Amino acid sequence: MSRAAFTWRDGERVVRFGRGALASAPELIGAAPYALLTTPRAAAAAPGLAEGAAAVHEVAPGLVDEVSAGLRGAVREPALVALGGGRVIDVAKALAAADPPRRVIAVPTTLSAAEMTSTHRLPAGVPEGAARVRPAVVVNDPALSASQPEPGLAASAANALGHAVEAPLTPRANPVATLAAARAAELILAGFAGPEPDRDALALGALLAGYAMDSTGYGLHHVLSQTLARRAGVGHGPANAAMLPHSVAALAERFPEEAGLGALAAGAARLAARAGAARLRDLGVARAALPALAAEAAGRPELANTPPSALEPELRELYEAAW
Repeated sequence: MSRAAFTWRDGERVVRFGRGALASAPELIGAAPYALLTTPRAAAAAPGLAEGAAAVHEVAPGLVDEVSAGLRGAVREPALVALGGGRVIDVAKALAAADPPRRVIAVPTTLSAAEMTSTHRLPAGVPEGAARVRPAVVVNDPALSASQPEPGLAASAANALGHAVEAPLTPRANPVATLAAARAAELILAGFAGPEPDRDALALGALLAGYAMDSTGYGLHHVLSQTLARRAGVGHGPANAAMLPHSVAALAERFPEEAGLGALAAGAARLAARAGAARLRDLGVARAALPALAAEAAGRPELANTPPSALEPELRELYEAAW
Protein backbone atom coordinates (compact mmCIF):
# COMPACT_ATOMS: atom_id res chain seq x y z
CA MET A 1 0.00 0.00 0.00
CA SER A 2 1.55 3.31 -1.07
CA ARG A 3 2.00 5.96 1.63
CA ALA A 4 1.64 9.67 0.94
CA ALA A 5 4.91 11.29 -0.04
CA PHE A 6 6.19 14.16 2.08
CA THR A 7 9.07 16.53 2.65
CA TRP A 8 9.98 17.07 6.31
CA ARG A 9 12.23 19.96 7.28
CA ASP A 10 13.57 19.03 10.69
CA GLY A 11 15.95 21.80 11.74
CA GLU A 12 19.00 21.58 9.50
CA ARG A 13 17.85 18.25 8.06
CA VAL A 14 15.60 17.62 5.05
CA VAL A 15 13.80 14.27 4.77
CA ARG A 16 12.15 13.36 1.47
CA PHE A 17 9.96 10.24 1.69
CA GLY A 18 7.81 8.41 -0.81
CA ARG A 19 7.72 6.41 -4.01
CA GLY A 20 9.74 8.22 -6.62
CA ALA A 21 11.74 10.23 -4.06
CA LEU A 22 14.97 8.98 -5.61
CA ALA A 23 14.33 11.24 -8.62
CA SER A 24 14.75 14.28 -6.35
CA ALA A 25 18.16 13.19 -5.08
CA PRO A 26 20.23 15.35 -7.50
CA GLU A 27 18.29 18.46 -6.49
CA LEU A 28 18.78 17.73 -2.78
CA ILE A 29 22.45 16.81 -3.17
CA GLY A 30 23.18 20.18 -4.77
CA ALA A 31 26.08 21.31 -6.91
CA ALA A 32 29.02 20.40 -4.67
CA PRO A 33 31.20 17.51 -5.89
CA TYR A 34 30.28 14.35 -4.06
CA ALA A 35 31.72 10.95 -3.39
CA LEU A 36 29.31 8.05 -3.63
CA LEU A 37 29.72 5.34 -0.99
CA THR A 38 27.79 2.24 -1.92
CA THR A 39 27.67 -1.50 -2.60
CA PRO A 40 27.17 -3.35 -5.89
CA ARG A 41 23.53 -4.20 -5.05
CA ALA A 42 22.68 -0.64 -4.09
CA ALA A 43 24.54 0.97 -6.99
CA ALA A 44 22.66 -1.18 -9.49
CA ALA A 45 19.37 0.12 -8.11
CA ALA A 46 20.29 3.81 -8.54
CA PRO A 47 22.83 4.11 -11.40
CA GLY A 48 22.20 7.85 -11.79
CA LEU A 49 23.88 8.57 -8.47
CA ALA A 50 27.07 6.89 -9.64
CA GLU A 51 26.97 8.77 -12.93
CA GLY A 52 26.83 12.12 -11.12
CA ALA A 53 29.56 11.35 -8.59
CA ALA A 54 33.07 12.73 -8.63
CA ALA A 55 34.22 9.40 -7.21
CA VAL A 56 32.58 6.09 -6.34
CA HIS A 57 33.82 3.96 -3.44
CA GLU A 58 32.59 0.46 -2.67
CA VAL A 59 32.07 -0.06 1.06
CA ALA A 60 33.42 -3.49 1.83
CA PRO A 61 31.99 -5.83 4.46
CA GLY A 62 33.45 -5.39 7.92
CA LEU A 63 33.34 -3.23 11.03
CA VAL A 64 32.47 0.43 10.53
CA ASP A 65 35.51 1.73 12.40
CA GLU A 66 37.88 -0.40 10.34
CA VAL A 67 36.20 0.07 6.96
CA SER A 68 35.93 3.86 7.39
CA ALA A 69 39.58 4.06 8.47
CA GLY A 70 40.57 2.23 5.30
CA LEU A 71 38.61 4.66 3.11
CA ARG A 72 39.61 7.84 4.89
CA GLY A 73 42.61 8.67 2.76
CA ALA A 74 40.80 8.09 -0.53
CA VAL A 75 37.57 10.01 0.08
CA ARG A 76 38.21 13.73 -0.45
CA GLU A 77 34.95 15.32 -1.59
CA PRO A 78 33.01 17.83 0.58
CA ALA A 79 29.76 15.91 0.19
CA LEU A 80 29.28 12.22 0.86
CA VAL A 81 26.31 10.37 -0.63
CA ALA A 82 25.66 7.08 1.13
CA LEU A 83 23.61 4.70 -0.98
CA GLY A 84 23.14 1.47 0.93
CA GLY A 85 22.26 -0.08 4.25
CA GLY A 86 23.23 0.86 7.77
CA ARG A 87 26.91 -0.05 7.38
CA VAL A 88 27.31 2.14 4.30
CA ILE A 89 25.54 5.10 5.90
CA ASP A 90 27.46 4.72 9.14
CA VAL A 91 30.75 4.69 7.23
CA ALA A 92 29.78 7.96 5.54
CA LYS A 93 28.89 9.50 8.90
CA ALA A 94 32.17 8.27 10.36
CA LEU A 95 34.18 9.82 7.52
CA ALA A 96 32.34 13.13 7.89
CA ALA A 97 32.99 13.14 11.63
CA ALA A 98 36.68 12.39 11.15
CA ASP A 99 37.33 15.23 8.68
CA PRO A 100 34.72 17.99 9.02
CA PRO A 101 33.01 19.93 7.67
CA ARG A 102 31.29 17.51 5.35
CA ARG A 103 27.67 17.06 4.34
CA VAL A 104 26.16 13.56 4.33
CA ILE A 105 23.24 12.66 2.07
CA ALA A 106 21.73 9.28 2.90
CA VAL A 107 19.76 7.12 0.46
CA PRO A 108 18.89 3.95 2.41
CA THR A 109 18.39 0.54 0.84
CA THR A 110 17.42 -1.25 4.08
CA LEU A 111 15.27 -0.48 7.12
CA SER A 112 18.28 0.20 9.37
CA ALA A 113 17.26 3.87 9.96
CA ALA A 114 20.94 4.82 10.14
CA GLU A 115 19.95 7.73 7.91
CA MET A 116 17.93 9.22 10.78
CA THR A 117 20.53 9.06 13.54
CA SER A 118 23.82 10.50 14.71
CA THR A 119 24.75 7.14 16.20
CA HIS A 120 27.88 5.64 14.64
CA ARG A 121 31.41 4.54 15.40
CA LEU A 122 34.41 6.64 14.42
CA PRO A 123 37.22 5.54 12.12
CA ALA A 124 39.98 3.70 13.95
CA GLY A 125 42.50 6.22 15.20
CA VAL A 126 40.07 9.16 15.49
CA PRO A 127 39.69 10.46 19.09
CA GLU A 128 36.40 9.47 20.71
CA GLY A 129 35.61 13.10 21.46
CA ALA A 130 34.93 13.88 17.78
CA ALA A 131 31.39 15.14 17.20
CA ARG A 132 29.05 12.63 15.62
CA VAL A 133 27.28 13.41 12.35
CA ARG A 134 23.64 13.14 11.38
CA PRO A 135 22.84 13.17 7.65
CA ALA A 136 21.74 16.60 6.44
CA VAL A 137 19.58 15.07 3.70
CA VAL A 138 17.60 11.83 3.73
CA VAL A 139 16.07 10.46 0.53
CA ASN A 140 13.88 7.54 1.59
CA ASP A 141 12.22 5.90 -1.38
CA PRO A 142 10.42 2.69 -0.32
CA ALA A 143 11.32 1.17 -3.68
CA LEU A 144 14.90 1.21 -2.34
CA SER A 145 14.67 1.31 1.45
CA ALA A 146 12.31 -1.68 1.57
CA SER A 147 13.81 -3.47 -1.42
CA GLN A 148 15.45 -6.45 0.28
CA PRO A 149 14.19 -9.97 -0.37
CA GLU A 150 11.76 -11.07 2.33
CA PRO A 151 14.10 -12.82 4.81
CA GLY A 152 16.48 -9.87 4.86
CA LEU A 153 13.58 -7.43 4.92
CA ALA A 154 12.06 -9.17 7.95
CA ALA A 155 15.39 -9.11 9.78
CA SER A 156 15.80 -5.42 8.97
CA ALA A 157 12.24 -4.81 10.19
CA ALA A 158 13.12 -6.49 13.49
CA ASN A 159 15.96 -4.02 13.92
CA ALA A 160 13.52 -1.16 13.26
CA LEU A 161 10.99 -2.64 15.69
CA GLY A 162 13.76 -2.78 18.30
CA HIS A 163 14.22 0.97 17.90
CA ALA A 164 10.49 1.52 18.41
CA VAL A 165 10.36 -0.76 21.45
CA GLU A 166 13.32 0.78 23.26
CA ALA A 167 12.78 4.47 22.52
CA PRO A 168 9.90 5.05 25.00
CA LEU A 169 11.73 3.24 27.82
CA THR A 170 15.03 5.11 28.16
CA PRO A 171 15.62 8.01 30.59
CA ARG A 172 15.59 10.39 27.60
CA ALA A 173 12.08 9.36 26.52
CA ASN A 174 9.78 12.23 25.59
CA PRO A 175 6.19 12.52 24.28
CA VAL A 176 7.16 13.23 20.66
CA ALA A 177 9.53 10.27 20.40
CA THR A 178 7.05 8.01 22.21
CA LEU A 179 4.26 8.90 19.78
CA ALA A 180 6.57 8.34 16.80
CA ALA A 181 7.70 5.00 18.23
CA ALA A 182 4.12 3.82 18.78
CA ARG A 183 3.15 4.63 15.21
CA ALA A 184 6.35 3.04 13.95
CA ALA A 185 5.60 -0.22 15.76
CA GLU A 186 2.08 -0.30 14.30
CA LEU A 187 3.39 0.20 10.78
CA ILE A 188 6.17 -2.37 11.10
CA LEU A 189 3.88 -5.07 12.50
CA ALA A 190 1.20 -4.25 9.91
CA GLY A 191 3.86 -4.46 7.21
CA PHE A 192 4.23 -8.18 7.88
CA ALA A 193 0.62 -8.93 8.81
CA GLY A 194 -0.20 -10.48 5.43
CA PRO A 195 1.41 -13.02 3.12
CA GLU A 196 3.19 -10.24 1.20
CA PRO A 197 5.08 -7.43 2.93
CA ASP A 198 3.64 -3.92 2.77
CA ARG A 199 6.94 -2.33 1.87
CA ASP A 200 5.72 1.26 2.03
CA ALA A 201 4.43 0.77 5.58
CA LEU A 202 7.72 -0.84 6.59
CA ALA A 203 9.75 2.02 5.11
CA LEU A 204 7.76 4.68 6.95
CA GLY A 205 7.75 2.66 10.18
CA ALA A 206 11.52 2.26 10.09
CA LEU A 207 12.02 5.98 9.43
CA LEU A 208 9.82 6.95 12.40
CA ALA A 209 11.46 4.37 14.64
CA GLY A 210 14.89 5.71 13.75
CA TYR A 211 13.77 9.25 14.52
CA ALA A 212 12.50 8.11 17.93
CA MET A 213 15.68 6.20 18.76
CA ASP A 214 17.88 9.14 17.76
CA SER A 215 15.96 11.29 20.22
CA THR A 216 16.10 8.89 23.16
CA GLY A 217 19.06 6.55 22.72
CA TYR A 218 19.04 2.78 22.97
CA GLY A 219 19.62 0.26 25.72
CA LEU A 220 19.49 -3.44 26.53
CA HIS A 221 18.22 -4.88 23.26
CA HIS A 222 20.64 -3.09 20.99
CA VAL A 223 23.59 -3.85 23.26
CA LEU A 224 22.79 -7.56 22.96
CA SER A 225 22.32 -7.39 19.19
CA GLN A 226 25.30 -5.18 18.43
CA THR A 227 27.57 -7.41 20.48
CA LEU A 228 26.49 -10.39 18.38
CA ALA A 229 27.11 -8.45 15.18
CA ARG A 230 30.50 -7.15 16.25
CA ARG A 231 31.92 -10.18 18.09
CA ALA A 232 30.11 -13.23 16.72
CA GLY A 233 29.95 -12.31 13.04
CA VAL A 234 26.14 -12.35 12.95
CA GLY A 235 24.47 -9.96 10.50
CA HIS A 236 23.00 -6.91 12.20
CA GLY A 237 19.43 -7.62 11.11
CA PRO A 238 19.42 -11.33 11.99
CA ALA A 239 21.00 -10.55 15.38
CA ASN A 240 18.16 -8.17 16.14
CA ALA A 241 15.57 -10.66 14.90
CA ALA A 242 16.89 -13.48 17.08
CA MET A 243 17.22 -11.38 20.24
CA LEU A 244 14.15 -9.13 20.12
CA PRO A 245 11.52 -11.57 21.49
CA HIS A 246 13.77 -12.23 24.48
CA SER A 247 14.81 -8.61 24.94
CA VAL A 248 11.16 -7.55 25.00
CA ALA A 249 10.49 -10.11 27.74
CA ALA A 250 13.29 -8.57 29.82
CA LEU A 251 11.89 -5.09 29.17
CA ALA A 252 8.42 -6.23 30.25
CA GLU A 253 9.85 -7.27 33.61
CA ARG A 254 11.39 -3.82 34.07
CA PHE A 255 8.34 -1.91 32.87
CA PRO A 256 5.25 -3.89 33.94
CA GLU A 257 3.04 -0.85 33.35
CA GLU A 258 3.74 -1.09 29.59
CA ALA A 259 0.91 -3.44 28.70
CA GLY A 260 1.67 -3.44 24.99
CA LEU A 261 5.01 -5.19 25.32
CA GLY A 262 3.39 -8.64 25.19
CA ALA A 263 1.97 -7.97 21.73
CA LEU A 264 5.31 -6.57 20.61
CA ALA A 265 7.07 -9.74 21.78
CA ALA A 266 4.68 -11.87 19.74
CA GLY A 267 5.20 -9.64 16.71
CA ALA A 268 8.96 -9.85 17.15
CA ALA A 269 8.77 -13.64 17.18
CA ARG A 270 6.83 -13.60 13.89
CA LEU A 271 9.48 -11.37 12.31
CA ALA A 272 12.25 -13.67 13.52
CA ALA A 273 10.50 -16.66 11.95
CA ARG A 274 10.06 -14.87 8.60
CA ALA A 275 13.69 -13.79 8.73
CA GLY A 276 14.87 -17.38 9.30
CA ALA A 277 16.57 -16.12 12.46
CA ALA A 278 14.56 -17.63 15.29
CA ARG A 279 17.57 -19.13 17.09
CA LEU A 280 21.17 -18.04 17.50
CA ARG A 281 22.33 -21.57 16.76
CA ASP A 282 20.81 -21.23 13.29
CA LEU A 283 22.95 -18.12 12.75
CA GLY A 284 26.19 -19.96 13.45
CA VAL A 285 26.68 -18.89 17.08
CA ALA A 286 28.28 -21.64 19.18
CA ARG A 287 26.82 -22.13 22.62
CA ALA A 288 30.33 -22.08 24.06
CA ALA A 289 30.67 -18.48 22.85
CA LEU A 290 27.75 -17.17 24.92
CA PRO A 291 29.66 -16.47 28.18
CA ALA A 292 32.24 -14.34 26.37
CA LEU A 293 29.51 -12.48 24.52
CA ALA A 294 27.72 -11.75 27.79
CA ALA A 295 30.94 -10.51 29.34
CA GLU A 296 31.54 -8.24 26.34
CA ALA A 297 28.01 -6.85 26.45
CA ALA A 298 28.21 -6.24 30.20
CA GLY A 299 30.85 -3.58 29.61
CA ARG A 300 28.64 -1.40 27.41
CA PRO A 301 27.59 1.87 29.11
CA GLU A 302 24.33 1.99 27.10
CA LEU A 303 22.92 -0.68 29.43
CA ALA A 304 22.23 2.17 31.86
CA ASN A 305 19.58 3.41 29.41
CA THR A 306 17.41 0.44 30.42
CA PRO A 307 17.33 0.72 34.20
CA PRO A 308 18.22 -1.22 36.17
CA SER A 309 21.31 -2.02 34.11
CA ALA A 310 21.52 -5.67 33.15
CA LEU A 311 24.46 -7.51 34.67
CA GLU A 312 26.45 -10.27 33.08
CA PRO A 313 24.35 -13.19 34.46
CA GLU A 314 21.14 -11.75 33.01
CA LEU A 315 22.81 -11.06 29.67
CA ARG A 316 24.02 -14.65 29.53
CA GLU A 317 20.51 -15.90 30.35
CA LEU A 318 19.09 -13.84 27.48
CA TYR A 319 21.66 -15.22 25.05
CA GLU A 320 20.92 -18.74 26.30
CA ALA A 321 17.19 -18.18 25.82
CA ALA A 322 17.81 -17.08 22.22
CA TRP A 323 20.22 -19.92 21.48
